[in-house]
Amino acid sequence: MRLTEHPILNFEKIRKREVTIYFEGQPIKAYEGETIAMALHAAGIRTLQHSINKHRPRGLFCAIGKCSSCLMKVNGIPNVRTCITLVEDGMQIERQEEKPALPKTTKPPKWKEPQRIEADVVVIGGGPAGMMAAINASEAGARVVLLDENPMLGGQLVKQTHKFFGKREQFAGVRGIKIAEILQEELKKRNVEVFLETSAIMLLQDGEEKLVVGVRKNKELIEFKGKTVVVATGAMERMIPFEGNDLPGVYGAGAIQTLMNTYGVKPGDRVLIVGAGNVGLILAYQLYQAGVKVEAIVEAMPKIGGYFVHAAKVRRLGIPILTRHTILRAEGKEKVERAVVAQLDENWNVIPGTEKVFEVDVIALAVGLRPSIELLHQAGCQIKYVPELGGHVVIRDSRMETTIKGIFVAGDSAGIEEATTAMLEGKIAGIAAALSAGVASPEWLKEIEKAQKELDEFRSGPFGRKVLEGLKKVVIQ
Repeated sequence: MRLTEHPILNFEKIRKREVTIYFEGQPIKAYEGETIAMALHAAGIRTLQHSINKHRPRGLFCAIGKCSSCLMKVNGIPNVRTCITLVEDGMQIERQEEKPALPKTTKPPKWKEPQRIEADVVVIGGGPAGMMAAINASEAGARVVLLDENPMLGGQLVKQTHKFFGKREQFAGVRGIKIAEILQEELKKRNVEVFLETSAIMLLQDGEEKLVVGVRKNKELIEFKGKTVVVATGAMERMIPFEGNDLPGVYGAGAIQTLMNTYGVKPGDRVLIVGAGNVGLILAYQLYQAGVKVEAIVEAMPKIGGYFVHAAKVRRLGIPILTRHTILRAEGKEKVERAVVAQLDENWNVIPGTEKVFEVDVIALAVGLRPSIELLHQAGCQIKYVPELGGHVVIRDSRMETTIKGIFVAGDSAGIEEATTAMLEGKIAGIAAALSAGVASPEWLKEIEKAQKELDEFRSGPFGRKVLEGLKKVVIQ
């Protein structure tokens, strides 16, 4: 079901030309600019594939191309990430029921030399950190190229309808969706070359330069060479173990935000949210904006993890927040039909007899993120497990340079925080990358110091303590 009314977003204005795609022979209405998975969801199709061994139904989970839940056969080609692949008129889409194979009639593409793009700074990732890195590196005098595997820039910003906190310079009082627009305009002003639908699959040292190998639209190989690289690849949703967690209708919180706030598709009618951090609390309010009923939020911890202002807003809506509760199982035949939760004791054991059943068709997991460090790992950057920062992260200095000279990191790929800190880290990394490339003047060191001071101020509150403890383990002098 598509959303037609929203207090903030106007989807009728956003939607482009109507096209027709075919799901297993049946015509499906879609719109140019939306992804295959979104169009199928709008048509009520939740099961995108079946598991190979037990043929269990599988549905959308992350919606950012970082898991395998949305892989389908498109125009005969298997294993297409339908959550980040745009629809095209006449497209043929099928579920993958068995171990997929390339069609015998398909000929491999003819070999040709890849396109080669050279820059002072190559930025991987077009979210808040990546865009700010590109903007500031360009402002400092660098030739910058930016690539992102998604069909649009903005990362998490394009999903956020709430207004940000902080200072005016940090976009306080501005909605995330508007911040994304502002940053895109800044990129255009500086003539930063942007490659969308381009996945970075390799990061290597090539003599004195860095080589990033990208694949555009699953077809075209491109080599990006830079004196320095900023990796701002974000993070991916965490999964938690419970019975039925693979049923269609169990989503990461970000996938639901993508459905609702980016493409105007209603995720379901009744939702249970697992996790009462900021993401879970904000998601509850966003679901309310989209006309979706939130039955409850369950949180295993004894207290709410998010900001009081978000929790108060949710409670005013009459949505119960059950602390010391966890999800036991999701029930349903082909998709989620209900969820069973129970109370936990002080030793994290389920208290018998406290089970509660919620009749829901969506279970939203807002249980945290883990940094996407695959390219950094591949390049040989030193890695360390730091739970305070969300998992495995790279060792780096105060200017966001990793243990490999010329490779910088920023945003959630450096440690899980907020969009505000991601943008500040992006600014630091972008300027530092331009300095390392030898194209920025020393005066830009003052801008790095200014951003570092703003970061310290933003992290000085009670919610920043855990992050600061984690940074002590990875930031080297």
